[in-house]
Amino acid sequence: MDKLKSFFIKIGRWFKNHAPTRRRIIQIYSALLFNANIKGLFGKGDNIIYHGGTKNLCAPGLTCYSCPGAVAACPLGALQNSLMASDRTTPYFILGILGVLGLTLGRTICGFLCPVGLGQELLYKIKTPKLRKSRYTRILSYFKYVLLIVFVIAIPLIYSTVPAFCKYICPAGTSASVLQLTNGNNSDLYGMLGFLFSWKFLLLIAFIVLSVFIFRFFCRFICPLGAIYGFFNKIALIGVKLDDKKCIDCGLCVQTCKMDIRKVGDHECINCGECIRVCPTHAISWKGSKIFLPKSEVQPVAETAEGQEEVKPLTAILASGTAAETAETVKVTATSDVCQEVTVESKGETCLPDGEKTDEGKSSVSVAEKKFKKRAFWLEFAAWALAAAVLITALVYYNAFAPTDVTTVYKEGDRCPDFTLERVFDTDGAYDKDGNKIEKFSMLENRGTVTVLNYWYTDCGPCIAELPGFNRVKEEFGDEVNVIAIHAKDMTSNAVIQSFLDEKSNIDSVTGEETPWKHYSIMFALDTTTYKMLGGKSTYPMTVIIDKNGVISFVKQGNLAEDLLRAKVVEALNG
Repeated sequence: MDKLKSFFIKIGRWFKNHAPTRRRIIQIYSALLFNANIKGLFGKGDNIIYHGGTKNLCAPGLTCYSCPGAVAACPLGALQNSLMASDRTTPYFILGILGVLGLTLGRTICGFLCPVGLGQELLYKIKTPKLRKSRYTRILSYFKYVLLIVFVIAIPLIYSTVPAFCKYICPAGTSASVLQLTNGNNSDLYGMLGFLFSWKFLLLIAFIVLSVFIFRFFCRFICPLGAIYGFFNKIALIGVKLDDKKCIDCGLCVQTCKMDIRKVGDHECINCGECIRVCPTHAISWKGSKIFLPKSEVQPVAETAEGQEEVKPLTAILASGTAAETAETVKVTATSDVCQEVTVESKGETCLPDGEKTDEGKSSVSVAEKKFKKRAFWLEFAAWALAAAVLITALVYYNAFAPTDVTTVYKEGDRCPDFTLERVFDTDGAYDKDGNKIEKFSMLENRGTVTVLNYWYTDCGPCIAELPGFNRVKEEFGDEVNVIAIHAKDMTSNAVIQSFLDEKSNIDSVTGEETPWKHYSIMFALDTTTYKMLGGKSTYPMTVIIDKNGVISFVKQGNLAEDLLRAKVVEALNG
């Protein structure tokens, strides 16, 4: 019986020692809430990504719009997209969101709400030699501001089609791609992998490995979103604050912090609250609510009659390890003879409100204090209960009721529905044999001929590389085949697409002649709703061939070799 009791005591002690902190619980909660579409990890086709209404909102931390589990957008990606469209509209919406988040929480978002931060902290727990912070890491911490200026702001503004940080650096997007590729239902995407994916995958591996040895490597040196929130840190409503009057410049807060801070609450501080626990004078506290205020590991500081704090020598604090162990009796004289506060751990007695003492070393708690603690308990309980209800509701809704794709998808062998492409760009392929401008393309009006639909966009390298081959196939078969290059919607403005077509040219690999795209025989149009309808998986390029009978005879995600395109066109003509 004693052995069994001892076993359960050990189990209880283990759980007590390994119980997650409140901050860790909030981090896990946030990661689940903003990635509640868990069924997306196991979905097929476009169903792996949620496209509902909450995708119009931004999650506070770094995430990815294309992540299978994401139910909200990334503020950093939204900022880049809005800057790319700044020639048409001022990005008030995303700037307002960033302003509200920054003024409310600052980098508390990094410490509590960002799933990328959580992942790095868990990686750092792996037992290995660690690289400690130094003046060199502090200098390197400014590199994220360079990335913010160049990749998030300058390149999207200058080129208007390149969300540079998302495209070339962001590990969240790469992680989402890896999740899609590891899903056996999407093996047809393997053929689309190229240099860009290889580069970002190597970056992802580097970030993971470095995060094992360096605390929050990505947050400290790379993340532009943290740089943005850092501008708001000192004025944010919620976070940690330092009382200069109480501070004795002992440096324990800076030494304890694993981030590259110079002072509590500066632009590098993620407001994790760890410094509150080690401050010997209680100079550090939370701005805002005290509900989640952790208990300090040191004894409260007594006040003298004049309201001045009596602080024990720092040498005594450091020598003992904790201030609580060396707490001395502090006598407090006020206008009355009532003892206001005293800690006499060693003598086993405490001072009662009326000046009497107990003999068991137990603090006497006033009725008002009991009421305050009771109210705080129920407020905290209500907050956690509400948070749990919200999370459960989100998980049930997104995985059981929320549609990820309401579009009917037509596959090979299905009859292609009639649709009309309203926008046709001005190139030679946009004119009929009589020289009349074609303003729109109708599938119904072109039944009886083979139609090749190629989905692309101006910043897609594989798309641009294969389109000259599509043009050669069109010129080879002439009026027997319609070839329409359909630009993805909402990627950029119509003016930018038209300018691209006017200026772009290729050296023909067969004839060696330079051919401007505006002289191509293929037609260039704009997508409206056809991409998802024909099986698009949020990846480009994609090719769909419809035979003379209006039946979808071929669908290919990713690059399509010219020889295979030609063979499939012949099959459709003979089918």
